[in-house]
Amino acid sequence: MNELGFVPVTLIPLVWIVAAYLIGSISFGILISKAFGLPDPRTVGSGNPGATNVLRSGKKLPAILTLLGDALKGWLPVWLALQSNMLMWVVATVGLAVFLGHLYPIYFKFKGGKGVATALGILLAISPMLALAALVAWVIVFAASRYVSLASIITALFVPLHAYYYLRPYKDYFLMVLVLAVLLIWRHRINIQKLIAGTESGFGKK
Repeated sequence: MNELGFVPVTLIPLVWIVAAYLIGSISFGILISKAFGLPDPRTVGSGNPGATNVLRSGKKLPAILTLLGDALKGWLPVWLALQSNMLMWVVATVGLAVFLGHLYPIYFKFKGGKGVATALGILLAISPMLALAALVAWVIVFAASRYVSLASIITALFVPLHAYYYLRPYKDYFLMVLVLAVLLIWRHRINIQKLIAGTESGFGKK
């Protein structure tokens, strides 16, 4: 038993991982849209309960709050695990768990978002410089193309290369970033098809 007297030490990593998944399963896009009286983001636009779709279906404030909420839920469990001196593999698995919670939320029939903001929050907890590099890459691609999906895909391809520089001594973290990137690209597979076909929607594009 640990010092709290009720959780076996061997189960502590499992508790962290399950808790991270449950936190990740909170869909701020759905909750905030409901609070503002907006349509469920899963029923409009791309059907994705993320900040981009909230912006398309409503006002800017709900979209900003969704973005911040999704990023915060990625950052918080990983930061807490780091502050609690969890082993590196536990921290990395917590990051993956919160991300999977966002993609496949248990509270919403496992139909979640694409994970861009949540992944950024995870990166911010692990390496602020890596998170900054990812954000800069996203902004540059979006400013040039006006496609949120393209900016997200290119950033996901770019981040593992940059992570190799920042996280090379921390193999578990690097592997976590690599898996996040693969999952993020996989979640954008329909967008990739639309980009190739020229039917993807872009901000400011007719």
